[in-house]
Amino acid sequence: MAPSYADIQKASNDLLGKDFFHLSTASVDVKSTAPNGVTFTVKGKTAKDNSIAASVEAKYVDKATGLTLTEGWNNANNLSTKIELSELLTPGLKGELDTSLVPNGTRNAKLNFFYQQSAVNARFFFDLLKGPIATADLAVNHDGFTAGAELGYDISSAKVNKYSAGLGYASPVYSVSVTGTSNLSVYTAAYYHKVSPFVEAGAKVAWDSVKSNGVAVEFATKYVLDKSAFVKAKIADSGLAALAYSQELTPGVKLGLGVGFNALKLAEPVHQLGFSLSFAA
Repeated sequence: MAPSYADIQKASNDLLGKDFFHLSTASVDVKSTAPNGVTFTVKGKTAKDNSIAASVEAKYVDKATGLTLTEGWNNANNLSTKIELSELLTPGLKGELDTSLVPNGTRNAKLNFFYQQSAVNARFFFDLLKGPIATADLAVNHDGFTAGAELGYDISSAKVNKYSAGLGYASPVYSVSVTGTSNLSVYTAAYYHKVSPFVEAGAKVAWDSVKSNGVAVEFATKYVLDKSAFVKAKIADSGLAALAYSQELTPGVKLGLGVGFNALKLAEPVHQLGFSLSFAA
């Protein structure tokens, strides 16, 4: 199936962004599934200001009708509801209503549509309460090449508020891509390479034509120790570096350890250390 516009750089983004557990000092998530198919997920993590973000979520999937219902509640007193219906009207089309509210506070409601086929992937997001604002993106895939674009439109002011475009190529062992975002003012080039079944490598170069004359470069690599463990490392030209280690202790229990540090300020207290625990039953 064709990737979405947002996934043109997915392989490199996942390598550079996922599993670096120092980003939160500590995080725990517990996932369990009831006999009737309802999935419960409890998450908690600390933030940089030492506050704790926690949430409880219940998800029910009816495979016969394609209906998915998700209810959530977090410690900021935000109540969320998401209703999804797959195979809506035609094969490959999914509809979604995503709402959230804080009692006596903010409210959000979005109506989204997703259409995916072997060569085309289209998405439409309609914010019902803000603007209203419509955002759409389209990606076309052929022989490993993917070209896509995104457009945002403020209906109340009848103005285009954002646009971007991207081009990528993906094979089973490597991918390369170029995107222009923020109204084609920020340009990013990325690559990902699966060197072997055990080693992955990737890098990203970004240039903000409005804010800077220089480019930002970051590189990451992943080494699979065995079926249950891996290590990752990344470094940026700013001097920021990170290491991560993930280990499946037993089936359903995963431990993650991470450290982030500034190679240009090794003697200063600016480094981070964190861990993650995940339970699934």
